[in-house]
Amino acid sequence: MAIEPKLGLNIMSKPKLTYFDAPVSRGEECRLALHLTGVDFEDARIKMADWPALKSQMPYGSLPVLELPGRAPIAHANAILVLIGRRHGLHPSDDFEAARHEGMMQHVEDLRGVVGPTIRMEEQEKRRVREHLVANYLPGWAAAAEKNISHKPFFGGDTLQVVDLKLHMAVRWFIGGNVDHIPASIFSHCPNLIGVYEAVRDHAGVKGWYAKG
Repeated sequence: MAIEPKLGLNIMSKPKLTYFDAPVSRGEECRLALHLTGVDFEDARIKMADWPALKSQMPYGSLPVLELPGRAPIAHANAILVLIGRRHGLHPSDDFEAARHEGMMQHVEDLRGVVGPTIRMEEQEKRRVREHLVANYLPGWAAAAEKNISHKPFFGGDTLQVVDLKLHMAVRWFIGGNVDHIPASIFSHCPNLIGVYEAVRDHAGVKGWYAKG
């Protein structure tokens, strides 16, 4: 059954997060953030076949979308993550440090903006473009991420925050070897970046989310 989001002011009793029915990318990092806060939320998952009919109903024609009781819908993963983080202690209260975190979050979005369009390419073109990214774009992206991760085990130190979820999802996208023509070892020379990925992977709350099945 297609999900029919009600945009505008909501009278729902709990938050609702809408994303595709897959444990990936922007939607999954928002699901993780809500789970880690202990918030009881509706995890609305839509099928790709239903998306064309729903697209025009979204604030910006994209997902994820977060709806809070009595509020207008919020779109775009970074905006959702920052809101959740600010409300529940998963984002810095210091404005300078918050900006530093948000800069890294945008860096992940830049990566997705470059690699994401290749998903829909024909095989020959996909191979050509991704091999070019491996040789030219991805090393520079990884180097920039690496030099800006100055704490351990997480981006900001001892405590997991929303930026870490975003970095985790970005690395996980490649590290399983499921992105054709991009080696799973593409970030292996970046111990700080891999360290954040592993710290999130091993976090009890994150493990709890995946243990739910």
